[in-house]
Amino acid sequence: MKFLGNISHLANSGKLIVKTTKTPPAGAFVFTNDKQKIGKVYSIFGPVKNPYVSVNIFRSVNRRDLESRQGEKLFVSTKSEMEKLSKKGKKGSKRNSKSRRNSKRSNSKRRRNN
Repeated sequence: MKFLGNISHLANSGKLIVKTTKTPPAGAFVFTNDKQKIGKVYSIFGPVKNPYVSVNIFRSVNRRDLESRQGEKLFVSTKSEMEKLSKKGKKGSKRNSKSRRNSKRSNSKRRRNN
């Protein structure tokens, strides 16, 4: 994991705003000091030298807890870690797409029989 930046504040939109010095990859996972996954990089904005990063917070994370952690360091997953995590996700999505195809086929058979 690489250092992302420090928590600035929680925006009205519900996204966590982080002040950083480097541009992270979009969609990278964001972690706390204790390696708890809290969200994903959503967008990067502001000045080039000191940009801000908005983070989509996962539903399971307590937002009030993050408000009290202002100034705390956050970390971001590296490219190799992102690739490992995306490979795990792709396995599940293939199964889901097959089951969707099968359900479409069975629905079309039902329509023909009626």
